[in-house]
Amino acid sequence: MLDKFQSLLTKLMALFLGLLAVLIIIYMAQDLWMLTKMIIIPAERDSIEVISEHILAFFMLFEFIMMLIKYIEDSHHIPTKYLILISMTAILRQLLVVHNNGWQTLLLTVSILILTGVLYILKLIQLKGTSED
Repeated sequence: MLDKFQSLLTKLMALFLGLLAVLIIIYMAQDLWMLTKMIIIPAERDSIEVISEHILAFFMLFEFIMMLIKYIEDSHHIPTKYLILISMTAILRQLLVVHNNGWQTLLLTVSILILTGVLYILKLIQLKGTSED
């Protein structure tokens, strides 16, 4: 009974993740079409900022799709390293958009440095674990 319930939940989760991926891809296609129109026919004076925000949002959605694919490929598990890299990418994206506040830029840069240190420590732990075997 428990195995059937677990199997049902796994199938439902896969169905919902697939549906989410399809919806995100549809939204990305619409966003790409709108972005293409904005580039070909610029309507605003500050269209470069708007275009860059749309491009960054597009890549954020692309990253989310890639995370879903990685989640499915790794038997419904996302490695810690991958989550840290996603966090670093998101912080870098934030640095690209908001770079006029000095303190915020400093804090974002320090957070990237901390995450890089965490990745280094994880790699050392992984290497130590494999050398002891």
